[in-house]
Amino acid sequence: MYVAVGQFAVTPRWQENAETCVSLMAQAARQGASLLVLPEALLARDDNDPDLSVKSAQPLDGGFLTRLLAESARNRLTTVLTIHVPSTAGRAINTLVVLRGGEIVEQYAKLHLYDAFSIQESRRVDAGTRVPSLIEIDGIRLGLMTCYDLRFPEMALSLALAGAQVLVLPAAWVKGPLKEHHWATLLAARALDTTCYLVAAGECGSKNIGQSRILDPLGVTIAAAAEAPALLFAEISPARIAHARAQLPVLTNRRFAPPQLL
Repeated sequence: MYVAVGQFAVTPRWQENAETCVSLMAQAARQGASLLVLPEALLARDDNDPDLSVKSAQPLDGGFLTRLLAESARNRLTTVLTIHVPSTAGRAINTLVVLRGGEIVEQYAKLHLYDAFSIQESRRVDAGTRVPSLIEIDGIRLGLMTCYDLRFPEMALSLALAGAQVLVLPAAWVKGPLKEHHWATLLAARALDTTCYLVAAGECGSKNIGQSRILDPLGVTIAAAAEAPALLFAEISPARIAHARAQLPVLTNRRFAPPQLL
């Protein structure tokens, strides 16, 4: 399976961000990708208004996703991204959506809200209540996570024990002391914890690091971006997954009960 990761800087205008997503979708489809992963919170972002993502929240049938679904209907590509969806007054849910064939085939409300490093996502965002179902592309099973979920190994492990072979992660990883180091270390750790490929898309605005990556099941980075907009491609090999799990059978050697989430 050929996969793509699109990295870009989100602007304050949702229409512009939608067109950027559509362009990346079209490019990925032309290159033969089966999967495109885009960053987190794509509706709007403004350095002078940290709440703009929530203020700009749209329902799933709003203009942003309607535009992306129209592009999705033109090809076989599966696209993963997150937007904020309104919940109660002044609040929203950070919602991961999976688009395929012009439809939303799966959605996931972010479980772990980013209340860390002097940021409090929960101030305006409601947490999800369930682990997302696996999705399947070309016979390969994928688990879904969002950004801060990366810091919680039990989530990645739960998805792997449910059968995931690839973990997908839209993110907007905030810059700060050692944050790039944390990102790289945690991506490799989750790949090694689970012997899954990890496909991670990062937003690359002035406050976020970018640094999208695709890692193989032994924690090796096979495609990477820096801080600028980029479109990465890599091959997901079932044989590589089988090799990693034969060499490093951590999923079968475990002596602890499977983690119980929620």
